[in-house]
Amino acid sequence: MAGKINVGLVQMQCSDNVQANFDKAKQLIKEAAEKGAQLVVLPELFGSLYFCHTEDYAPFELAEPIPGPTTNELGKLAASLGVVIVASLFEKRSEGVYHNTVAVIDSDGKYVGKYRKMHIPDDPGYYEKFYFTPGDLGYKVFRTSAGNIGTLICWDQWYPEAARITAMMGADLLVYPTAIGWALQQDEATNAEQYDAWKTIQRSHAVANGIHVIAVNRTGVEGNMRFWGGSFVCNPFGTVLCQLPHELELVHVQEIDLSLTAYYRVHWPFFRDRRIDSYQGILARFLDKE
Repeated sequence: MAGKINVGLVQMQCSDNVQANFDKAKQLIKEAAEKGAQLVVLPELFGSLYFCHTEDYAPFELAEPIPGPTTNELGKLAASLGVVIVASLFEKRSEGVYHNTVAVIDSDGKYVGKYRKMHIPDDPGYYEKFYFTPGDLGYKVFRTSAGNIGTLICWDQWYPEAARITAMMGADLLVYPTAIGWALQQDEATNAEQYDAWKTIQRSHAVANGIHVIAVNRTGVEGNMRFWGGSFVCNPFGTVLCQLPHELELVHVQEIDLSLTAYYRVHWPFFRDRRIDSYQGILARFLDKE
């Protein structure tokens, strides 16, 4: 798809009230549509507090099948507003098998498909391996009325391989629903360094692949974590078109020109000059001769 589209970024603060979170998300999607959005992106796991700060069995009760109740309701909303919705949900695949999953709903309300998060962190404050089975659907591109959307999720954003493969599958843009923040006791210099690295790695995906990148984070304090917001959009050469504040809940609609992918890929032909015959080592865990 070539041409301009309007992307709505929903940077929201979540609570322990699941219904209130869903009602708020619907209202913010409506606000984005009223501002002209054709595609609306919600943050990672917007339906609840980010429960992966600890390992606890109770949050498994939050999971649901996909498609299921939430995608059905979002489908009705998408059809009524004429927008594409990218929603990050806690998927119950079966008893004992759960995924961190993005569902894509087209502007006619139809469920297009899902992507299951491939890279699962297990670090202080982000104990996701306790909850989520790694994705097994591969990387995904969804054909919608707003273009071919490549969906990746949070920790996926640190891996250039994931962005490259999704771009090679024909994505017009890369979308990263996210939940990432700072420890409350952390110093400001470290905070700044971490946010800058987060933004830089995603801008590099845009440059390397000649593609727009949209990163949508949550905001607010949850437990010992201050989610840093800072959602942004950059063009196919990494230029930041918009960057939201760290601490405000808000909706921003950004126009992007998908035809720029063709321009940048012609003028900076990284895809042409890839030496695919020399990359065998990338399939190894580490090249240590063991």
